Amino acid sequence: MKSSIKKDTFKAIYRLLDKVSPIDGDCGRLCGSLCCTYEPETASCQTGHEGCSENPEACCEPSEGSSLGIYLLPGEEKLFTGHEDWLEWDWEYAEDYEFPDSWHGKVYFLKCLNAPSCHRQMRPLQCRVFPLTPHLDQYGQLYMIYQSGQLPYKCPLIHEKIKLNEDFLKANYTVWKHLLRDPLIFDLVEMDSAFREDDGENIVYLYP
Repeated sequence: MKSSIKKDTFKAIYRLLDKVSPIDGDCGRLCGSLCCTYEPETASCQTGHEGCSENPEACCEPSEGSSLGIYLLPGEEKLFTGHEDWLEWDWEYAEDYEFPDSWHGKVYFLKCLNAPSCHRQMRPLQCRVFPLTPHLDQYGQLYMIYQSGQLPYKCPLIHEKIKLNEDFLKANYTVWKHLLRDPLIFDLVEMDSAFREDDGENIVYLYP
């Protein structure tokens, strides 16, 4: 798939998101970095980290199945060589998965081999924006909301509605305003947004 987003634009987006964080400090301490390390094949509730010692079910929900890892947005693969020794690469045809009809060809998936000690400056966008996701309302207005859908674990930031840093919210909004200029990425966000609306999800607008 050919994206209209240039490599330098992705680099600038990475740099912007490097400067912000969902909360002050390391949010991974709330859940033992489950979003980085969760593996369906070996999942078990962890109780030795902050926020989960009294209520481990607030942090993880073991589920069946295997994980392909994090998928890259169209064009994001330009930032990688494909030979990074800290990453496991995979790809699938977009047509075989629930991606927009406009997506054709390979979708690349990455899995960090030394999580949670991944190459922080090279984290994929899906890692950088979590626990947020973009949403378009019926009028096409962009909002940042909590990551929706069924996660294989419970993120304390979402589950406990922990207040997120304003600069993190604003930076994500700015990033997605740029990304939505690409037709393929717009189609993805539009499709996901429609799914939420059709499913009757309780959508909470966090920004703006």
